[in-house]
Amino acid sequence: MDIGAFLGLEQLTWGVLIFIVVAAFAAGWIDAVVGGGGLLQLPALLLVPGITPVQALATNKLASVFGTATSSVTYYRRAKPDIRTALPMAAIALVGSFGGAAVATILPPAAFKPIIVIALLVVALFTAFRPQLGQRTLLRFHGHRHHIAAGAAGLAIGFYDGLIGPGTGTFLVITLVTLLGYDFLQASAKAKIVNLATNIGALLLFIPHGAVLWVLGGILAVANVAGSYLGSRMAIARGTRFIRVVFLIVVIALIVRLGIDVWHENVLPSLASR
Repeated sequence: MDIGAFLGLEQLTWGVLIFIVVAAFAAGWIDAVVGGGGLLQLPALLLVPGITPVQALATNKLASVFGTATSSVTYYRRAKPDIRTALPMAAIALVGSFGGAAVATILPPAAFKPIIVIALLVVALFTAFRPQLGQRTLLRFHGHRHHIAAGAAGLAIGFYDGLIGPGTGTFLVITLVTLLGYDFLQASAKAKIVNLATNIGALLLFIPHGAVLWVLGGILAVANVAGSYLGSRMAIARGTRFIRVVFLIVVIALIVRLGIDVWHENVLPSLASR
């Protein structure tokens, strides 16, 4: 069977399809543990011959919605996260993602990436040199102050997801740990619910524009769901220490990825203009 013709991408081969399916499985696993699966899934989709960047973004969100939904349900059933915090935070994050997408049409995301890289470096150092961080839940706010802080964090990170995207789940986890005082397991559980909302928000923008490749996205969704289920079960079984180690690895990978983008988008053009 000509897989390219079947999927509407004439130059797509079986080899490339297998590669992106494996990437989608790995991305689902990473997303379920600490977030950041887009570091694998989106670049893999951009390697598909004939796919446009908008189609890649939209199809990535379709697969991610199913993956985050799977990990959200798994975490909810086994880790019992407090949805009184997670659901309002998710609703506000969805609004933030729309705002970020709107700003992205005016200001290029490249303008914000150097700031994000610096923030990630601070996060990595802070997490690495504080081994007790996120080992157990010690809430820093209570009552209305807790929900206000959670809402503000959801709005800011939702905005980031709409504006740039990569590492949204990772930012959610570290914010829930450092700002609100959750342990890594509870932070990951809540982050999945919030990340599901931001993915749905972005997808609602892409669908009316016809940017989603539904058949390809469906195939990747199956792989993403499998990876998400395995990752969430493993994170729950192994606990906060395991999540912390994976978190640091993903943050370093995100720093490298965005650092390369900053080099190509900001530094090289500046050097070439001299």
